Amino acid sequence: MTTWSPDFLVGYEITELALPGVEPAAGEPPDANVVATLIRKTSYRVARRAVLYLHGWNDYFFQTHLADYLSDLGYDFYALDLRRYGRSIRPGQFRGFITNLDDYSLELDAAADLIAADHDRLLLMGHSTGGLIAALWAARNSERLEGLILNSPWLDLQGSALVRTLGTPVIDRLGSRAPTSIIRLPDLGFNARALHVSLGGEWDYDLQLKSKPGPPIRTGWLRAILLGHQRVAAGLGIGVPILVLASTTTDFSRRWHEGLRLVDTVLDVEQTAARAVRLGPHVTVVRIPEGLHDLTLSAPHVRKQALDEIGRFVEAYVKRGPSLLNGSVGGGARTD
Repeated sequence: MTTWSPDFLVGYEITELALPGVEPAAGEPPDANVVATLIRKTSYRVARRAVLYLHGWNDYFFQTHLADYLSDLGYDFYALDLRRYGRSIRPGQFRGFITNLDDYSLELDAAADLIAADHDRLLLMGHSTGGLIAALWAARNSERLEGLILNSPWLDLQGSALVRTLGTPVIDRLGSRAPTSIIRLPDLGFNARALHVSLGGEWDYDLQLKSKPGPPIRTGWLRAILLGHQRVAAGLGIGVPILVLASTTTDFSRRWHEGLRLVDTVLDVEQTAARAVRLGPHVTVVRIPEGLHDLTLSAPHVRKQALDEIGRFVEAYVKRGPSLLNGSVGGGARTD
């Protein structure tokens, strides 16, 4: 029987997901328990539909306004803090570290199984790195889903020529031989400056769980991301309707200016849009003017547009649209 306990977010509760067979990485405390954490909105109605949200790099679930909106669409809301992130991080663990993105199937499968005990339709949503992870899992589990929503997903290796040059020969070699070694890349903190209330933004999230500066980049993790990108480039063939949201503008400025509160400072949005069509046969791409990297944390009028696009997509394609597979999306007979 699953035991739920109150979360630090009012109106939410959590349960810890054990990850059998997962051992600490070399250099982590040997007694550090590797777990994931499933969060749910306590005002859930046990609707037949549920949504599962995946956070991005250096992140955790705190976007309660997003949960409220999806609940209003008729979904019981769940979120997953992946291993070594957010509520799941344990002292001494390497934040966000993993060497194979498919390993996240352990917690995603466990979360989906637990949700399926009370629901028969599942919508998956992911942001940034969580969008990449969600897409890879969806490609292997389309029959469990009725739709996929990706908020600024990390679908390609963006940024400097240095990172791109390192990508194939060096990252692959170092990531295999010394996966916990650190690559020193600058963190200018512009995304945090655009978001956190203490830095002039709107959001009062936990700076221990979503830190500034972000965690060090380890070669094994970057290799795992690169291999995930290669799979997206080859085509994933996800068999459910997909919505990809991205800002209209990227700005990789090296010096802060107030315009950085109106753009994506993390990913190349043109690459995101170009790669999106490789995800499956039914992809809707929507570009959001003045959008931050996390579009749901953008200025009020911008996030309203992003949420409205989610609502339109869900009503038009997820709830009412025909299956791309066999007459039903995510398994089971349609009853609506």
